[in-house]
Amino acid sequence: MKIFIDEVFFNKHETLEKLRHYLPSQAPLKDFVHHNTLHGFQHLKFEDAIRYATEVFGYKASLNIKEYREIFHKGKISDKVLDKIILREKGPEDLQNWRSKLIEKEFNTNIKSRIGALRSLWKKDFHIDLDNQVHPLLFKLLCSYLDQGISIWQFPSKNEGFIASLIEIEKNSYSCIFRSKEIKNLFVKNQLTLEDLLENLVGDEKYFEQYLFDQQFSHPGWSGMVAVIEKQPETLLDSRNITLEDLIKLECYLELDALYSHYANNWAPLTKILHDKVEGLFMELPYSEYAECLKIWQEAYEWTFYDLVISGLQYKPSPQASRPNASFQAMFCIDDRECSFRRYLEQVDTLCSTYGTPGFFGVDIYYQPMNGHFHTKVCPGPVTPKHLVKEYGEVKKQKTDIHFTKLSHNFFSGWLITQTLGFWSALKLFMNVFKPSMSPAVSHSFKHMDRLSKLTIENINDQKVASGLQIGFKNNEMADRVEGVLKSIGLTDNFAPLVYTIGHGASTTNNPHYAAYDCGACSGRAGSVNARVFSYMANKAEVRELLRERGIHIPNSTYFIGGLRDTTRDEIDFYDVDALPVKYQKVHEKNLLSFEIASDLNAKERSRRFKSISSQQSAKEIHKEILTRSVSLFEPRPELNHATNALCIVGKRELTKGLFLDRRAFLNSYDYQQDPDGKYLLNILNAATPVCGGINLEYYFSRVENQKLGAGSKLPHNVMGLIGVSNGIEGDLRTGLPSQMIEVHDPIRLMMVVEQYPEVVLDTIKRNTATYEWYINNWVNLVAIEPDTKKAYRFQQGEFSLYELEDTETFVPDHLESIIESSDENLPVYLLKAS
Repeated sequence: MKIFIDEVFFNKHETLEKLRHYLPSQAPLKDFVHHNTLHGFQHLKFEDAIRYATEVFGYKASLNIKEYREIFHKGKISDKVLDKIILREKGPEDLQNWRSKLIEKEFNTNIKSRIGALRSLWKKDFHIDLDNQVHPLLFKLLCSYLDQGISIWQFPSKNEGFIASLIEIEKNSYSCIFRSKEIKNLFVKNQLTLEDLLENLVGDEKYFEQYLFDQQFSHPGWSGMVAVIEKQPETLLDSRNITLEDLIKLECYLELDALYSHYANNWAPLTKILHDKVEGLFMELPYSEYAECLKIWQEAYEWTFYDLVISGLQYKPSPQASRPNASFQAMFCIDDRECSFRRYLEQVDTLCSTYGTPGFFGVDIYYQPMNGHFHTKVCPGPVTPKHLVKEYGEVKKQKTDIHFTKLSHNFFSGWLITQTLGFWSALKLFMNVFKPSMSPAVSHSFKHMDRLSKLTIENINDQKVASGLQIGFKNNEMADRVEGVLKSIGLTDNFAPLVYTIGHGASTTNNPHYAAYDCGACSGRAGSVNARVFSYMANKAEVRELLRERGIHIPNSTYFIGGLRDTTRDEIDFYDVDALPVKYQKVHEKNLLSFEIASDLNAKERSRRFKSISSQQSAKEIHKEILTRSVSLFEPRPELNHATNALCIVGKRELTKGLFLDRRAFLNSYDYQQDPDGKYLLNILNAATPVCGGINLEYYFSRVENQKLGAGSKLPHNVMGLIGVSNGIEGDLRTGLPSQMIEVHDPIRLMMVVEQYPEVVLDTIKRNTATYEWYINNWVNLVAIEPDTKKAYRFQQGEFSLYELEDTETFVPDHLESIIESSDENLPVYLLKAS
């Protein structure tokens, strides 16, 4: 069966679309949101995608067999689980044979990728390196045109389009882009089509597409960025008119220029010297024994860990006496970094209840800060908001550093500033080594919105802005969003006096990937605005009246409070507390102590991964060091973000409460009893599957292939035009995650666990083709926990079947704190002693 079919004749539009499909889809830095790195292969089974990504594009898309064997010998792959998978895949008669292959057999692992084979003939037969000749200039032109604020001078005619701007430069500049007059004249007249250019370079039409794949995947970072900007121009605040075809045409002109400059007319199109047929990129790949071994090893690696998780989830605690109403309730983002904080908060105040829901809290908006010239999206990437929330009132003026001034770009004032403030800057830099402190250079999560400002949450007289966005919400729109969130997490009655809605963000300095640390559900921004808006909606009397009609009775004695938790600094702050009645302010002050203690304990647990901090100290002392570390200019790992993520658990808190999951789980609250037909489960999985699955897979692929699928070390990175990073000033844009974000990550696929009857889960995932694709093609593993029996059912090949554990036991440690203090490895799932 052929998975791909090569086209015999060249179709420009189909080829461009095919290129966009396979190129990286990473957005500019300000909108950096995690996604499946190999999204172009997602229509294939995971194991087939790994083969094609490896043998077609030359990626190392999984661990190699030596790495798996090392993990096995360290005891991180269970012998029993390995045998179980071999038996299922190969049968009992082949068990020993395949064990021998997996553990002992030598394989030839030198795989020659297909990408680049055609275009490499320039170097092999013509002895000219077109990459070296073309790329430095090409990247400079792209970076200058797309620049978002680094460059002092504006690109001419930028609104006319990329090619038109370059033609304007060639016509009016003393210096030239092209060395050959002949090519310059052709470019200025812009008479050659893409087909004409390829005819000159390649010759044979049936090789045009493969040549373009070779060409564009010699710099997938820049090509992918252009493809994203073409389809989503709003990703640039200062918009640019550029297309992937523009980039390709310019590159073809530059290649022709290099050939003419080097050979004059003494060269022929590439296929004229093609002695042997070059194998088509997407011709069918045969299965190999080596690929089969990698597939078995990967499953054994994953299910060794999954078994521990399922065993812990199936643990049945002794029935507890009925408990009084919650002291307070707190909604957090499902983010895996909130997993441990919720555990500590419930440990400090055993009467509180915590919930997890995507951190935009159903508030799909654009947000425009006070004095901001642009509005930004603070909801999931695929969502297109229709509402705008603006900040107004007396907002604190942002602090600035005096040496960051436009005057430094002028000839005379720049010299004066260098001689004066330059020395002060050097001194501050030196001092930061020994005493890091908060400065305007720090990307501080609490700066996203001023805590004393006001927001245009209510829509008055159907007010809209010029772009057609509605300012604020109407009452029924507010009720829809509050109802959707509360019913999805199962919080529809027994409300506590105070209900906290707590978004999250992260502080970081000297880190271009800052958006990757904030809330993915808020498009890489802090969730403070969303939390504050949701709380306002839930407090509004008219909204509560509408909710009562829909079966949600929020008593007048309940107040919602919005807040923000900084996951780097383990700090938390709340909004509009002054609006609370006095007696509730006192209750809130008491709760603040619980939040403070939980923050200290969480900082201590996080510190076990940080080499610069001793975890033997008290939680309070460690937290002080965490605060200092978070603002250090020289700290490449301000926090580990989603490193080690491996789970997304959708169910009641009782399912996971009392389990130590080592900050590896996204936790989404869900009450199956309130959702018998899967209506709310569908909304949860439609959001959680691509978000959590995308985070997991970007970490997975950045971990197994950090040079091609990741960004390498961040230490040599230069920021290019505020849109991406590259090594040096002439390199390709780096995609994926830096090594400092993935070093401690175990590359295993996400396991989605849903507390619901298997037949309901199956019916639910089939309702959305895009969501179903993640599961049917094994990009995310899916397990249903039957609520009555707690039996686990695994989804495979379109159906659920009972999953039996391999005598897995979940341990209860005597002193979890001593384990945390002494280990920086990923820890097993533990049962915690009852408080």
